[in-house]
Amino acid sequence: MKKIALLLVVCMMVVSLSACGKGEVNEQGYYNQINVYNWGDYMAPGVIEDFEKEYGIKVNYEEYPTNEDMQAKIKQGGTEYDVIFPSEYMIEAMKKEGLLQELDYNNLPNFKNIDDNLKDFTYDQKNKYSIPYLYGTMGILYNKKKVKEPVDSWNILWNEKYKGQIIMLDSPRDTIGITLKKLGYSLNTKDIKELEEAQKELIKQKPLVKAYLVDEYRNIMIAGEAAMSLVWSGEAIRIANENEDLAYAIPNEGTNLWFDGMAIPTTSKHKREAELFINYMMRPDVAKKTAETIGYATANKEAVKLLPEEMRNNKGLYPDGDILNEGEVFNDLGEFTTEYDRVWTEIKSY
Repeated sequence: MKKIALLLVVCMMVVSLSACGKGEVNEQGYYNQINVYNWGDYMAPGVIEDFEKEYGIKVNYEEYPTNEDMQAKIKQGGTEYDVIFPSEYMIEAMKKEGLLQELDYNNLPNFKNIDDNLKDFTYDQKNKYSIPYLYGTMGILYNKKKVKEPVDSWNILWNEKYKGQIIMLDSPRDTIGITLKKLGYSLNTKDIKELEEAQKELIKQKPLVKAYLVDEYRNIMIAGEAAMSLVWSGEAIRIANENEDLAYAIPNEGTNLWFDGMAIPTTSKHKREAELFINYMMRPDVAKKTAETIGYATANKEAVKLLPEEMRNNKGLYPDGDILNEGEVFNDLGEFTTEYDRVWTEIKSY
C-alpha cells in the first residue's frame, strides 16, 4: 500500500507540474496548453485528442465529483483552470462570487448552433458567463411489469401499493424539489411554511421508501428489485438500455430542468485558448459525438440533427410539449440553503 501511495503522489506531482508548466506559444499563435476541469465520464473519447491535433494545444484534463468540489478548488487557486463545466445553480453562485469571466462572443461563432430555447435562463441571463453543454430533466424511472397504472404524477411515489419498492435520491435539492412541485410550489421556494410542508410529506412517505441513494439505484433498477426510482433523465435512458422493462416519465406537475454549462474561471490566464476550446465543443460533429457517447441531451440543435433516429426521437431525452416552460431551473439559494439542509437532516433522522 505504501508503494501505491508513493506512486500516486509522484503521479500527482507529474500531473500538477504538467498542468501548471509555463508553456509557450505554438506555430498557430496559441498558448500551447490549457487546463480543462470536467465531471467524470463527461467527455467523449477522442474529442480531446482531436482538439490537440487540430490546434497544437495540449489539454491537461482533470475530473471532479461534485460542483462543490470544483468550486472549492477554483477558490483555492493552485492550478489555473481554463475551462470548467458547472451546473446551472453553481454558475449563478460562482458568478456572484466573481469566479467567472465574461465570454467574448467574437471568439464563439458556433454559439449559433445552440438551441435558442436553451439560452438566456435566469441563472445566466444573456449567457454572459456560460454556454449550455448538456441538459435534462428529473423524472421517474419505473418497471412496467410492476407498475401498470399511468406514471403521470409525483403522487405515485406516495402510493402505499409500492411500499418498499420506491427509491428516492439522497439529495436534498432534488428530493425536496420534486415534493415542492407535487404540492404546487416552486422548487426554489424560500418560504419556510412551504418547505416544512414538503418536509411533512417526505416524512409521511418515508415508510414506503426502499432506500435513499445516489448511484446504487442503477443496479437495483436493472435487476428489477424496485418498482420505481427518482432519477435524472440521462441516467434513466442509460439504465433503461440495460432492461427493456424500464421506462421514464416526467410528471404533469412539472419538474427540474437542469443544465451543465461550459465556463471560464477567473483563474484562467489563457482566455483566448479557452474560448477556442469551447467553440470547438460547440461544433455539431463534436457535440454529436459527445451526446451519442455520454447519453445525455445536447443543447446543440445542429448536433441533434446528426444523432441516430432512436436517440433523436427518444422523448425521455428530447421530450415533446412545453417542458422548457414547465420545467424549473434550480436557483442558487445562498444562505437559505442551510434551511434545506436542516429539513433534509430532520427527514433522514426521523
